[in-house]
Amino acid sequence: MNRKLAEFARYLRTETVGGTVLLVATAVALVWANSPFAPAYVGLRDLHVGFLTVGDWAKDGLLAVFFFVAGLELKRELVVGELSRWKAAVLPVVAAVGGMVVPALIALGVGWGSPGIDRAWAIPVATDIAFALGVLAITASGLPSSLRVFLLSLAVVDDLGAIALIAVLFTAHFNALAALAAVLLLALYAWLQHRRVTSPWWYVPIALATWFAVHEAGVHATIAGVALALLTRVRRDPYETEAPAVRLEHRLQPWSAGVAVPVFALFAAGVPVGASALTALFHDPVALGVMLGLVVGKVVGIVGASAIAVLLRVAVWPSGAGPRDIVAVAVLGGVGFTVSLLIADLALDGAAAEQAKAAVLLASLVASLLAAVLLWRRGRAHRDAEDGAEDGG
Repeated sequence: MNRKLAEFARYLRTETVGGTVLLVATAVALVWANSPFAPAYVGLRDLHVGFLTVGDWAKDGLLAVFFFVAGLELKRELVVGELSRWKAAVLPVVAAVGGMVVPALIALGVGWGSPGIDRAWAIPVATDIAFALGVLAITASGLPSSLRVFLLSLAVVDDLGAIALIAVLFTAHFNALAALAAVLLLALYAWLQHRRVTSPWWYVPIALATWFAVHEAGVHATIAGVALALLTRVRRDPYETEAPAVRLEHRLQPWSAGVAVPVFALFAAGVPVGASALTALFHDPVALGVMLGLVVGKVVGIVGASAIAVLLRVAVWPSGAGPRDIVAVAVLGGVGFTVSLLIADLALDGAAAEQAKAAVLLASLVASLLAAVLLWRRGRAHRDAEDGAEDGG
């Protein structure tokens, strides 16, 4: 039985499988929310369990697990991987900033003067890490692994930027005492890492308490996952078979891919998208601004900022990749979903919020399909180049 569980866990660690499960969960949510059984979907999503609804547990709780796993991988790349070179690490940060600023400006410009645009301009700033990596895994066979690291880093940075916007623009209350408790707990976690403590009897309670403190502080709780991950040790000591970050990533990745992200998608993607609702999107300046921000603004911002950084020699292209590869990944940056849906809920109310969320889903679908085609073509080009080099050798 243990061997079967181990095989299943290894199966879930395959990103293609994780991406497929995620897409299936999204499709189920859309079908369920637009079927005669929609009241059951809404009732389950809004059911209170403890101090949060089921949907909020998925959004604030399970998604923190995914952010923790993504943060572990990012920390590993920053310390010992692709991003350990300064110029390689600069590029996704600069690209993320460009990918936030340009979509926000487009959304603000298109929706100028419309009710709610004073807050809704922030909706298209984020890239969904889970969906983007899932699409990349399914479609990008043959591409350099450095592109995945670039996308992961970019998505983490702009999601953190979006969460910072949430903290500034949409936090109704800020509990300084809870924030202080979170900082102290993070300091304790870092100290235990430094002292080489390995017992989960210490770390699990600290992680749960940190998540609760961040949530009570009024900050989006997923930031607790990123903060804990970035404090986790990634260099292996001589007596260790693997570093704590690698060990945790190995153990938690199947739970993240097989449970946390699909369940989140199930409760986040259930948006009514009837024919009339889709038609209305193109007559609503706010929704139109969101769509153009994600589909057009992300590409212009990411590619433009990256090209300027390389031109000024403050950054370099990812190993084995070039501008055309960055364009394909930048299109994938238009997959908003997670944080974009969250901001839509916070920025708007009622029908306006539902319309903005439908705009995010439609834009994310378009970006996914366009990116899939471009990534497939770039993968084929890389494979052809490798075959040519082998034949020439």
